[in-house]
This record gives sequence, C-alpha cells and structure tokens, in this order.
Amino acid sequence: MRGHLVKAVTLDLWETLLLEREGDSKQRNMMRCDSLSRALKEIGLHISNRQFALALKEMSAWLASFWEVEKEVTHSDQIRFLIKSASGGSILMKDEWFERLSSAYVSPFFELPPHLNPETSELLRWLKKRDKRIGLISNVGMTPGFALRRFLGGQRVGRYFDSMIFSDEVGLRKPNPAIFHLASHRLGARPDEVVHIGDDLRSDIWGAKKAGFKAIYLSTDIGRNKTAERDPTSLVSVWRRVSGKLAEGDATPDRTITTLRMAIEMIDQLDT
Repeated sequence: MRGHLVKAVTLDLWETLLLEREGDSKQRNMMRCDSLSRALKEIGLHISNRQFALALKEMSAWLASFWEVEKEVTHSDQIRFLIKSASGGSILMKDEWFERLSSAYVSPFFELPPHLNPETSELLRWLKKRDKRIGLISNVGMTPGFALRRFLGGQRVGRYFDSMIFSDEVGLRKPNPAIFHLASHRLGARPDEVVHIGDDLRSDIWGAKKAGFKAIYLSTDIGRNKTAERDPTSLVSVWRRVSGKLAEGDATPDRTITTLRMAIEMIDQLDT
C-alpha cells in the first residue's frame, strides 16, 4: 500500500476464523428439522422432520436467487419461507410464534458449533497492539448475525472487533462493494487504508479489490466441509457454485497465505 499506512483490517468469518468439522452442517440441518417440528408441535401444529428437510432444499435454491445478485434475506424471512414451504402453503407464520421458532432454528448451531481457528486470537491481539481497527464482514447461511455475534463473544474474541457486519442485517452480501464500503466507513478508514483477509476468491478477494481494499487470500482446505460441498442441495454447495462465477475484474490478491498466522507478516509488508 504505497504511500498509505494500513489503518484497519477486516476479516471474513466462515472458513477463515470459524472452521467446520466434516459432516457437521448436514447433522446440524437434521437437528434444525427436528427442533422446528417440536416447536410447532408445542403450538399445536404438525409438520414432520421430512417436510422440513424438503423445505430446506427448496430454500437453498431460493437463497441462491438472492446471492447471485449479492443480496441477502433476513433471519425472519428464512423462517417464514420454511414454514410456508414445509406446510405446502397451508400455514403462515404468526408474529407471536417467531421467538419460539427462531430459537428452535438457531439452537442447533450452539449444540453442534464450528470451532475457532486456533490462530485467531494471536492475529487479533497483534492487530490491537499495532493499533489497527478491526472489522468483520461475514456472509451468513442459516445462522443469523445475532447468533454469530453471541458465539464469538463466548469464544472471547468478539471484544477485539470494532465493527461486525453480517449480511442478513444489512441486506447485502460480499462481493458487493457496498458492504466493504460500509465496513470502512464504520472503521473510520478510507478503502485504500484497509486490508481484507478471506478464503473466497470471489467474495473476499474480488469483492475487496473492487471496493478499493487490499486483499490477502487464505488458501487452505482446512475447515472446509467437503461432504456438504458434494451435496448439490446444501447451502455450502450452492454458495460454492455462486462464488465460482468470478466476474470480470481483478481477483488477484495482494498476498496469499496458507495459515492465518502468516497474515501478520503480510500486513507488516503492506503497512510500509
């Protein structure tokens, strides 16, 4: 970053700071179906686990239609879609059910959580010691931003962030440059004073570069759920197909790393 110091660093979340264990996302979806079915039964309605499983597959295609244009839907809209789809349109969610159904939808994430990249705390501590502003820019799947924020707090790393932006809360998804510009604004930095770190060439590298950021590409298979990637109906697979469509422009990172710890040296280089 010639002529400019690095004032802020933004990080991706999934497969950068949060890593999945093989098969966990599929198991988590089964738990979601069971949890939603039980919650509705308490209300006096019946939708089977199988009906919810089919609705989840339908929702993948529905979400993809938004993701392809770099937009996002809310947590509430996801639940409404699932209830309507699983019931064949015979049940529409009432506002008074939302808290119970939201809890049922989110709880499997905490019962079967991802694990924190073990190098996360070291990098965040180093950034704080260097007086860098720290931001998080995360696309979400089925786990909403409020749950991810709570999880990061429980992992004792949430306190390091000066700003956290989740796609379901702002209606935008990476690589939309507007979500990067929102992050730089919240961090009090110009885009050319920010370095973004992430694992996805389209969302993180192309998106950051298009927004005027510098970009560090985390190139590793660690924490990737290959089982989910092979399932064409899974959200992981859907997103891989969307993110595989690199748009025209510069998707070349300023630096490439294979471990998060390597980012320390790369940011030092970009800071001079």
